[in-house]
Amino acid sequence: MKSLLLLSVLLVSTALQVQLAAKAPHRNEESQNSLVGAWKLVSLEEASADGQVHKADCNGMFVFTSDGKASVQVMYRNAQTDSAYAQGGYEASYGSYHIDDSSTFTFHIDGALVRTLIGKDLKRAYEISGNRLIVKSTNPSEHWRVVWERY
Repeated sequence: MKSLLLLSVLLVSTALQVQLAAKAPHRNEESQNSLVGAWKLVSLEEASADGQVHKADCNGMFVFTSDGKASVQVMYRNAQTDSAYAQGGYEASYGSYHIDDSSTFTFHIDGALVRTLIGKDLKRAYEISGNRLIVKSTNPSEHWRVVWERY
């Protein structure tokens, strides 16, 4: 009777270890890719022609999928904007992304409203704090900062 009980405990223990081992890589992928999901625009700060940083009057969405695709859309309420990424007050691009390290990702542009962006790799610095995603350019000549909030 004791050996049957011991065998049962051993089998259950082994089965649990196998299940945990099978789930471990998936859990690690999730923790490594906290960008996945849909994010709504909270604020966009950019430099104006005079060099002063101001908050743009706009709204938008950034979506990251688990298979490495991304899409961003921003609509400026004023159609006249100095943004190099917008045309007629609207910014839209899609493509693929990969996480470079814990603070940067690269967004490869497959399609965009501004056609000169197509085919480019845009490296971005990011930080996640709670349900907020802060994205900035890694290009020192670009002075903008975008705050997104998870939907």
